[in-house]
Amino acid sequence: MLDPNLFNTLFVYPTLNILVFFYKIFLFLKIPGAFGLSILALTVFIRAILHPFFKQQIETAKKMQDLKPHLDRLSSKHKDDPKKIQQEQLRLYKEAGVNPGAGCLFMIIQLPVFIALYNTLSLLLSNGGAKLITQINKVLYTPYIHIQTIDPWFLGFNLALSPAKSGLWYYYSIPLITAFLQYLQVQVTTPSSPSKEKDKEIIVSSKDANDKKDSSNDFQKAMNTQMKFIFPIMIGWFSYTLPVGLSLYWNIFSLFSIMQYKKLKVKN
Repeated sequence: MLDPNLFNTLFVYPTLNILVFFYKIFLFLKIPGAFGLSILALTVFIRAILHPFFKQQIETAKKMQDLKPHLDRLSSKHKDDPKKIQQEQLRLYKEAGVNPGAGCLFMIIQLPVFIALYNTLSLLLSNGGAKLITQINKVLYTPYIHIQTIDPWFLGFNLALSPAKSGLWYYYSIPLITAFLQYLQVQVTTPSSPSKEKDKEIIVSSKDANDKKDSSNDFQKAMNTQMKFIFPIMIGWFSYTLPVGLSLYWNIFSLFSIMQYKKLKVKN
């Protein structure tokens, strides 16, 4: 897992070094649960780096939501000319200063970071013994943060243990909390439906256009419903089968997403 390659060099090694750096700080301060706290510190660090992209995603989503009534009118007006619709949509985006692809930037940037974090935490929380510790120390940037062992206990939980393998009832609360936080995150970040006043402004020239619009709205509602329930259940299942340390990172990341989204939404 720590073999030298481009992905490890760019993502896994830096993530591992930052996490171990925080771990050594908390060990030096003799604070109980040092490894759990280092995961929290790493989460805050990653969120701070990704905040500009997260903010851009929210702003783009809000602008796209505001443009939806205008886009609906364009679709109705030029329903027989797809090329014209595309041209008018691009013109509208340009006038509003919106780049539809910018909203995906946050997800694209997150992907390698998530993979690196998963690899790093899986590595540190595995029972590889002295051989694994030696491999980790070889890729640390300085001998000052070399480690001898990892204490996985945090607030009464073994971060290296999955709820599925624990056999303890209180470990089962982890996937429930994870699924609930994912539900809240989807609930907060899902764009609300346009207001009735805006709906009244949309002029539809034919019954066929109305049918297409209703079909599109039904499809969107179905997708939103699936996102609200199926995705949290899926994440909860992953949390049940994966080490608690990974759920800790995921849950803290979700809390930050919920709080930052609400904060930015209020400002807007």
